Amino acid sequence: MSVPKMLFSTLLLSFFVAPLALGQVSNSPEGRWNLTISQEGEALPAWLEIEKSGTNALVGRFCYAFGSARPISEVNMLGDRFYFSIPPQWEPGAANMELEGTLEGEQLKGTMVYADGKTYEWTAQRTPKLPYTENPKWGKEIALFNGKDLEGWQAEGDNQWSVKDGILTNAKAGANLISEEKFNDFKIVLEFRYPEGSNSGLYLRGRYEVQIADNWGAEPHPNLFGGIYGLLAPNEMAAKKAGEWQTYEITLNGRRVTIVANGKTIIADQNILGMTGGALDNDEAAPGPIMLQGDHGAVEFRKIAIRPRIPE
Repeated sequence: MSVPKMLFSTLLLSFFVAPLALGQVSNSPEGRWNLTISQEGEALPAWLEIEKSGTNALVGRFCYAFGSARPISEVNMLGDRFYFSIPPQWEPGAANMELEGTLEGEQLKGTMVYADGKTYEWTAQRTPKLPYTENPKWGKEIALFNGKDLEGWQAEGDNQWSVKDGILTNAKAGANLISEEKFNDFKIVLEFRYPEGSNSGLYLRGRYEVQIADNWGAEPHPNLFGGIYGLLAPNEMAAKKAGEWQTYEITLNGRRVTIVANGKTIIADQNILGMTGGALDNDEAAPGPIMLQGDHGAVEFRKIAIRPRIPE
């Protein structure tokens, strides 16, 4: 049963007046979950992590359909229901987002009060285990960008991408560009450049964003150049200055990712625990496309080539 927004604080007060020890809760929502939010006629993918902090507290992280994964300072339990609230990410003065739900078998169900005050329903499945292949064999390199046109790609919306003099260009904000072919595990190589102040990204399997942004000289951060957006920080800032050609060599094997940026290994065989904001879907066990972010800043590519893993 959903909880109207006006009753949310009352229920939390009831929880603190008569707290339940975690050991007494039979339907604890601990774990990592892929959410589908039914919002304004769309099925939006999101991600939730809930874990114990000490003995009698639950904390977590939540990634809405857009933006980065953000910490949940406290997940409150009332009987078999859980509640949490997080502040808005961008809209100053907007109301907090509030989520409540219950565990039903191996599925979560609940409602979300969004920053606009509207209530939406959501369901969630546990995030799947993605197999890691020891000593993988990689196939021959496939040029995803042929240097001539957009063959093999589809625009997500009105297309502003073009090819000139062998360079794929996103001159202004508009549609994302999605490869028609989908992949499981792979190695991908990109050569790219961007103007000063630009911000873009590359989505692995259409679900995990690697940041492409003008962050030369900045401290490494999950939301900056070379990071898995909001989840994994590079171990150093390897970005060159804006206007220079740069390279990514990225290996994705199951959930493990390795990123070599401009010849430096900045993320080494680390697990991507969940999807990032802007993911195309939440079916993580399925193959997915390569997506170039086109709804932010300008970016150019002169090489996009991939080597899929050869199935054993």
